[in-house]
Amino acid sequence: MPTARASFIDILRARGKETVLDVATGTGFHSVRLTRAGFNVTSADGSAAMLAKAFENGQKRSMILKTVQADWRWLNRDIQGKYDAIICLGNSFTHLHDEKDRRRALAEFYAALKHDGILILDQRNYDSMLDHGYSNKHKYYYAGEKVKAEPTYIDEGLARFNYSFPDGSEYTLNMCPIRKNYMRRLLSEAGFERVRTYGDFQESYAESEPDFFIHIAEKSSLHLVRWGGATTEDGKQDIREVAETYYDSDDADTFYSHVWGGQDLHIGLYDDSTDIRTASDLTIDEMVKMLPNLNQNATVLDIGSGYGGAMRKVVRETGCSAVCLNISDVQNDTNRHRNIQQGFADKIRVVHGAFEDVPEEAAKFEVVWSQDAILHSDQRQKVLEEVYRVLKPGGYFIFTDPMQADDADPAALKPVYDRLQLNSLGSMRFYREAAQTLGFEVVEQREMTHQLRTHYFRVREGLLAQYDKLRSEGASAEYLDKMSQGLLNWVEAADAGQLSWGIQMFKKPD
Repeated sequence: MPTARASFIDILRARGKETVLDVATGTGFHSVRLTRAGFNVTSADGSAAMLAKAFENGQKRSMILKTVQADWRWLNRDIQGKYDAIICLGNSFTHLHDEKDRRRALAEFYAALKHDGILILDQRNYDSMLDHGYSNKHKYYYAGEKVKAEPTYIDEGLARFNYSFPDGSEYTLNMCPIRKNYMRRLLSEAGFERVRTYGDFQESYAESEPDFFIHIAEKSSLHLVRWGGATTEDGKQDIREVAETYYDSDDADTFYSHVWGGQDLHIGLYDDSTDIRTASDLTIDEMVKMLPNLNQNATVLDIGSGYGGAMRKVVRETGCSAVCLNISDVQNDTNRHRNIQQGFADKIRVVHGAFEDVPEEAAKFEVVWSQDAILHSDQRQKVLEEVYRVLKPGGYFIFTDPMQADDADPAALKPVYDRLQLNSLGSMRFYREAAQTLGFEVVEQREMTHQLRTHYFRVREGLLAQYDKLRSEGASAEYLDKMSQGLLNWVEAADAGQLSWGIQMFKKPD
């Protein structure tokens, strides 16, 4: 299954990882792929025979694998140093039948990682097998195109798999059918600060659909070094740190994935639909129609790109290329996985960064695009300066942003500000005047505040309707209750005439 395998490499590259410990080397399939991709790989396995086979397979491809025989329970006794990443693939972890061994192995993995290291661990979807019976769409995952692997017996304590080979040979493996949420809990209790789980490298999935779950566990989610510190000169927390921490949280990711459309996080147009997903697409369609220069020769920069759904739709429909700039690693990982899965890896590049300091060269883009993201900045003037810098002459900046009305009362908006840890929002007047000061031509400011009101009302309805499901998926009651009240604050502020929203488009002069 090449999509999933490519994704392991993509994750490691995107996170800047270099040293990788393959703790379930087997015959060396993943060690060889990672070595070929340029990673510094150490190949570990409990079986000397498997390591010999892996070494031989490496030699056939002109590689000398660094191998070490090691029992997971005493891993750090046999390896040297610490690693940027550990991979434990091929359903290998479920060979451990005793919980104390599972906990001991995870503790050893944790200790073998650097402070910002990640563990990538997969498992079969035993939940589906136990609850619904066995149905394997991808019969050859990890096993080769002519090898069949299917269970001959399964209960809560044992999964016995039979492997059949083209030459008629067969063998049987006994594994422990670990459930997904139990595995996630073990990883958290081992000390991993954040655990993300994908189904066959799809972020949104029905529990019975994927053959494999892939867990990405982060030892630490501290991001302070990226922005130069957690506090500003006046002693307040850097708002970029606030936004990144918020969107990287499991609570936020669970909520936005399930309720807010699943592909992107922006406000929709509800004149012709009450469905959040459809309304979100209609906003994108309207923005595309407004742009005169969006074609297959254009390159678009999306600042605050979220899960990347907008750019996949734009690239699919116009043939342009895109760069997604976003502050959340969790969302960026999902974006990259979906780009690979849907065939956009060559057309869309995903970059971690802040839009107050865009890591792109000047005069590079025909279009800069943003949907409902700039409100998270307390340096909106700086954001506009960066947009102006990276646009080509004649380029367009098109965006939406939840704003306050031009004559808003800051005291009335305090509940809205507090949720975002801000002291203000932008406004139509602010964006118009700031843009003109920089030299932009104001092409259009289309006021559509009723869409904001409808959107937040619909999202709150979705939250309340899916409250129990969100709790079962790991979102905390505290987060959901605060989100429900926060959404209500937006609705009430819009009803009181304190808020504004719409599509705005500026042009950099030729």
